[in-house]
Amino acid sequence: MAAIAAAPTPTGLSVAGQYAIATMFFAGFLWVTGTLPLAVTALTIPVLLTGTGIYTSMDAALAGFADHIVFLFLAGFMLANGIQKYDIDRRIALYTIAKMGSSPRRLVLAIMIVTAVLSMWVSNTATAAMMTPIAVGILTQVLDRDDLASSQESAADADVADADAVPDGGAVGSTADFTNIQISMLLGTAYAASVGGVGTIIGTPPNAILVGQLNAILDYEIGFAEWFLVGFPVVVVTLPLIWFLLTYVLYPPEIPQVDQARSIAREQLEAEGELDPRGKRVAMIFAATAGLWMLGGLGNLFEPFLSDTWMTTLFGGEEGMTVFGTEGHQGLLYYVMVGVAAVPALVLADTMEWDELVDIDWGTLLLFGGGISLANALADTGATEWIAETVFGGLVGAPIVLVIGAVVLLVIFLTEMTSNSATTSIIVPILISLGSVFSATLGLTDFSTALFLSVSGAIAASFAFALPVATPPNAIVFGSGYIKQRHMLRTGLILNAIMTVILTGLIWLLFTFVWPRLLW
Repeated sequence: MAAIAAAPTPTGLSVAGQYAIATMFFAGFLWVTGTLPLAVTALTIPVLLTGTGIYTSMDAALAGFADHIVFLFLAGFMLANGIQKYDIDRRIALYTIAKMGSSPRRLVLAIMIVTAVLSMWVSNTATAAMMTPIAVGILTQVLDRDDLASSQESAADADVADADAVPDGGAVGSTADFTNIQISMLLGTAYAASVGGVGTIIGTPPNAILVGQLNAILDYEIGFAEWFLVGFPVVVVTLPLIWFLLTYVLYPPEIPQVDQARSIAREQLEAEGELDPRGKRVAMIFAATAGLWMLGGLGNLFEPFLSDTWMTTLFGGEEGMTVFGTEGHQGLLYYVMVGVAAVPALVLADTMEWDELVDIDWGTLLLFGGGISLANALADTGATEWIAETVFGGLVGAPIVLVIGAVVLLVIFLTEMTSNSATTSIIVPILISLGSVFSATLGLTDFSTALFLSVSGAIAASFAFALPVATPPNAIVFGSGYIKQRHMLRTGLILNAIMTVILTGLIWLLFTFVWPRLLW
């Protein structure tokens, strides 16, 4: 960092921009190496931004920590606590397994579908933490308990020669200890949590980081419904493909039937009993919150039926009177307002105590704040534009598919080395600044190009499958001890290569036919 700050200032870059790049290197190096916890590194950012004189006061450097997207995730985490307290997520999982798990492959699909759906509304980290024990419990019913291998019990780390043993069908990566159904189910749980999180803003940190930085740098707001229409098609296309590759190509399960697992799921669901009144109130609050999040992005549908006053009050507008007699309003259905209002609703409904609500991942919220503050500094000093033109200038004039592929491949590669949250915090400001570089190549305005490239990068950040450090779901499943790194590495490298191609094509199709109607 000191070397970057002390070097001669390059042409086209201000001294403040040079210090901002030095700060980015400092934070990026610590995020990549994990020398400090991600949140602790995030807290060093405002200190450096103010200490080097990029900002004249700490107020400006700390502004990112009070960004509205931080409070949206805070509300999402607290809602998730309510859902988990009353085992609503577990009931959904057991019900899906009991209904769909009629064969080994369908059982894996059931686990992946419920994981993906839950991770859209409960953070993918919390979903993976909840679904991994459920997957392990199912495996104990499908396999004999003695056949459920774990890295703690197995000495396979020392027996590398056994790594290619083929006990159940000759699939890639099978070992004498780890059966195909075990590998495909656990990896499917991790990958479904990551992919499902793409569907909503609150599903995974990269989405929220992108939304916050677009607001900070471009003063542009992606609504909850808008993002859902952008992200959900990606989930619908890629999740079945990953399931197919896991269960038909890489690890086809060779066990004959899974009736016992379905029976156990039914028994456990019956044992849960009827949801008590408090649990029902939590489910109602969650359903109402999710519904209002979607409704808030559909203002155009109601415009013919509502007066201008009510449109401004409900859906927002910089000008126009509200029913409260004031002028200008963000809208009662603004998704952050709806999310934050859900927290006192949980307390007023006598469902949650404050001590239960605050047991959330505060470190992720601090990471958001640090990333947004860093993005602000890079944008305010012009550093992101300089980086974009210097690093990516060689792709100017290249075909659009090549530009998309380069962005997707770069983000996936970077994410494998560090967490997807850290990668997004570093790369999204640069992708936003690429708008002015590639606008002529893509035939769009600078604004539309910045939006397109940054959204593509944020989506790609959830598709790193090879290493535990890449995403929280990968880390959680690997940390369970029922999967080995070699399984994840072999599978992940294959999926990374395939998903790079699939995402490039899918993003190009969405860019051509869908996103122009939604985002610009």
